[in-house]
Amino acid sequence: MDEISTDRLAGGTVEVSGQGAQDADLARIRDGDDAAFTRLVTPLRRELHAHCYRMLGSVHDADDAVQEALVRAWRGLARFEGRSTLRTWLYTVATRVCLDVVDARSKRALPVDLGPSSEHAVLDQRPRTDIAWLGPYPDAGLPHDPAGPEARYEQREAVELAFVAACQHLPVNQRAALLLFDVLGFTAAEIAAMMGTSTTSVNSALARARRILAKKLPARTQQQTLRSIGDSGARTLATEFASALERGDAEALIALLTEDVTWSMPPLPHWYHGIDAVSDFAVQVPMTRCPSWRHQLTSANGQAAIAFYLGTDPAHPHDAWSITVLDLRDDRIAEITSFLDPDLFRLFGLPTTMA
Repeated sequence: MDEISTDRLAGGTVEVSGQGAQDADLARIRDGDDAAFTRLVTPLRRELHAHCYRMLGSVHDADDAVQEALVRAWRGLARFEGRSTLRTWLYTVATRVCLDVVDARSKRALPVDLGPSSEHAVLDQRPRTDIAWLGPYPDAGLPHDPAGPEARYEQREAVELAFVAACQHLPVNQRAALLLFDVLGFTAAEIAAMMGTSTTSVNSALARARRILAKKLPARTQQQTLRSIGDSGARTLATEFASALERGDAEALIALLTEDVTWSMPPLPHWYHGIDAVSDFAVQVPMTRCPSWRHQLTSANGQAAIAFYLGTDPAHPHDAWSITVLDLRDDRIAEITSFLDPDLFRLFGLPTTMA
């Protein structure tokens, strides 16, 4: 089957089937009432932002995409004929914006996408600034339930690092179709109208995307694991990991890890796989070369996460260092992804300095 065409996604009138007339606010918006527009779009802004993050793999890109989508929607509201819901139309505009962004740059990656793991600690790594790195997502406010009755994924499942990273391996049209169908619950007919193609092409893209994701996603989502061990179990694991790092207790830290654990630190390119390699890195780098640690528990991508702060010694202030996202398997940590970017702390509503 042919892939979905993007030829009609650059502009023009979107005509999709759906509900009838909109709220009276639509009439006010067409008369130039920006307050009415804000009232209508504000309840949808959070889910639009999550959609753009899934498409783009970056909070910063998602911020820009949502802003651009709302500007386009405001300017193009005269073309909205009310044959779909406002939500459907906004998702159409937001998806168009994301497709434009993806066309302008390479897909986002994690260190595991660049090459094989390192068997021993690599000292004095240089950040790779030529890579478009996948970033973490502050998930406060995201619901647990699916977006619609036909959706296959919960909202938090669909922002998990493994899911978003796997989506980056999909051709962009397949990515859009899968997210609109399996995550947001739009029908194939609605997606075909949104993307200017046929339902046959949409179904073909969905089938291909699902085959790729089936090979890349773990057997259990983090939401399933978190339901099994409970929030308190996840907090305990995260606290024990952070505390062991702060104490420099390698034995306690290693006891928390699975045998096939991985640890990566974008934007640093090297990553480690297996208990021996991860242990060697932990002992030689964060426990030896980093003088003093502090932490604060948080949540990212629907997963347990830790905000780490680094200081010159315990008596002085500690500065923001990383948002570390944990992938849990039963009562152990199976994957550690430390995003080394102090600017992320603002996005997570966290202080950049800890006394």
